[in-house]
Amino acid sequence: MPRSPAPDAPLPAVTGDSLVLARRHDARFDPLAPSAPEPSAPPRAPRPPRTARSRGNPYARLFAIPGARAFTAGNLLARLPMGMFSVSAVIMIAGSRGSYALAGAVTATGLAATAVVVPRTARLVDRYGQARIAVPATAIAALASLALVLCVRYEAPDWTLFAAHAATATTPNTGGMSRARWAHLHREATPENAAALHTANSFEQAADELCFMLGPVLAAFLCTALFPEAGTLTGAVLLLTGVLIFAAQRSTEPPATGRTDAARAPLHSPALAALLAVFLATGAVFGATEVVTLAFADDRGHQAWAGAVLALQAAGSCAAGLLLGALRPAGRLGRRMVLCVAAMSALLVLPLLAATARASGSLPLLACGLLIAGAATAPTMVTGMTLVQRLTPPSRLNEGMTLAVTALLAGIAAGAAAGGWTVEHTDPAHGYALPLCAALLALLFAAAGAHRFGHDKGPAARAAGPMPAVFN
Repeated sequence: MPRSPAPDAPLPAVTGDSLVLARRHDARFDPLAPSAPEPSAPPRAPRPPRTARSRGNPYARLFAIPGARAFTAGNLLARLPMGMFSVSAVIMIAGSRGSYALAGAVTATGLAATAVVVPRTARLVDRYGQARIAVPATAIAALASLALVLCVRYEAPDWTLFAAHAATATTPNTGGMSRARWAHLHREATPENAAALHTANSFEQAADELCFMLGPVLAAFLCTALFPEAGTLTGAVLLLTGVLIFAAQRSTEPPATGRTDAARAPLHSPALAALLAVFLATGAVFGATEVVTLAFADDRGHQAWAGAVLALQAAGSCAAGLLLGALRPAGRLGRRMVLCVAAMSALLVLPLLAATARASGSLPLLACGLLIAGAATAPTMVTGMTLVQRLTPPSRLNEGMTLAVTALLAGIAAGAAAGGWTVEHTDPAHGYALPLCAALLALLFAAAGAHRFGHDKGPAARAAGPMPAVFN
């Protein structure tokens, strides 16, 4: 192959009858020629923005949705008083009337009224919308709390205490409304939405544990450090303020469904009925554990530490809930529900062993046992609430989740009553056999209904279509 001449080598040229040498023209070496652009490096790909998706944090992705942080903040503010009202009422009434029996009867009446009224309130929320029902219902509950304070303060007859506290049952299920918003925001049947809904349910369960862990401590502090009515008044203000903030976030609110007579009632689903039995027995675990722990600490001369010990159990559940939300558990929901309840039953052996240890059952050892046992609570509740969302008609989602909460409350009341009877007739240390038995009962219900959880997917699942296999 011939070599090309150098840029400045002369070339022969003919002009007339003469042969001359002419310089070869090259634009690169011509000072009058426009300069060629310098060769540039290949353009770099733009760096992806540091968004929640690129960081891979499921909670950051969850709250990147517009309006999610605002309605969550309002809901947490409204949910905190749920752990304050009972403790505040007991301290306030017992301190004024000198009777824990009266205080306990008043709070039990309020709990019974809540179990009756709250599902009906949730049905109205589904039919007319969250903001239209939650705000006036909360206003009635706040006024009822104020009436209770006035009745106690001015020594009104005992029956007025029962009436005032029963009127607080109009308090809406704020946790259920928040879960309904997450379900609405992730209503499309895609793997991404299924994973996001799992994270949302885990967060909501952790928030429940956090509120029920901090609420009693805050109530006891306000009632003892300020004045006996301070806990109830503060709870009413927080509840009303939080619901107003929550209801103002209209962009994330599920649409009202109008009359829901055409949709099948949640209790008509055999699978949901079986699941509510699991919630009932699980509530008995919570109620019995609380009463037995209070009695055990009092019996050992450490009553002041009972609240801290119970808070450790809630802390273990809260941490497990947050961790679960960052994971992507596989397997069918029905099978996973059975496994979670089985784990809860197995871990509840630890408090029983710690309380009945030969060394008279030390409180620190019991606290460690309850901390570990609490780690199984959140996975059980998260899986259960996810099943409720699958088995409930979309037009009655608030009602379905409120039924689950009602079953829990009924179980807590029954467990507390059974726990009180047990510690009165036996050593409080042996009372920890009661929550273990309740957990085994929940396991029996879960195992019996597992085939329904997988096959009777309910109207909600049929309306949404097939879910991703990992969440089936």
